[in-house]
Amino acid sequence: MQKIKQVGDKTIYQKRSGRYAVLAKGKGKQWVHGEDKVALLLAEGLIKPPPTKAAPAADAEPATGEETAD
Repeated sequence: MQKIKQVGDKTIYQKRSGRYAVLAKGKGKQWVHGEDKVALLLAEGLIKPPPTKAAPAADAEPATGEETAD
């Protein structure tokens, strides 16, 4: 792993796979996971937030196939 940044009491590493790992200093040196890790990486600009999906329009008609009467 390559050391990328030191942020306060946390160290950000980049793995060979391109993913990030965050290690918190202190008693026992614990790895940071979940929302705390994501918030730190977003704040440092290392990752981008996922694109948000557009909500479907309320007044849009559902797509229906045209039927022909024989």
